[in-house]
Amino acid sequence: MKNVINWFEIYTSDFNRAKKFYTTVFKCKLTDLPVSSDRHPGMEYAVFPGDEKGIGASGALVKIEQVKPGNGGTLVYFAVEDINATLSRVEAAGGKIIRPELSTGDFGFIALIEDTEGNTIGLRSLK
Repeated sequence: MKNVINWFEIYTSDFNRAKKFYTTVFKCKLTDLPVSSDRHPGMEYAVFPGDEKGIGASGALVKIEQVKPGNGGTLVYFAVEDINATLSRVEAAGGKIIRPELSTGDFGFIALIEDTEGNTIGLRSLK
């Protein structure tokens, strides 16, 4: 069965603070896209690196007046090599550890963190 999830958006109130958090914690570069329009003036958008062939899921940080960040609703899990190494960067980047590493048996390990915008996100590792 193919992966039906292919895009996510994480909403921000302080776009630059959120970009710094995600680039620090996940050691990745986000690409800014100019998307402001008459319908969404002041919209800011930065895309996470993804598979160039479009296989798997990717997404973006978004600042838009109509949607506010916060806890609840959808939970996005980021794939990481080593959960504890990733957790070690969270608080220094301005986030909080909500749930430390937890075994999910044959499905690997997970942890939950809160980003600088108040969004809860998950970490998942098979190791």
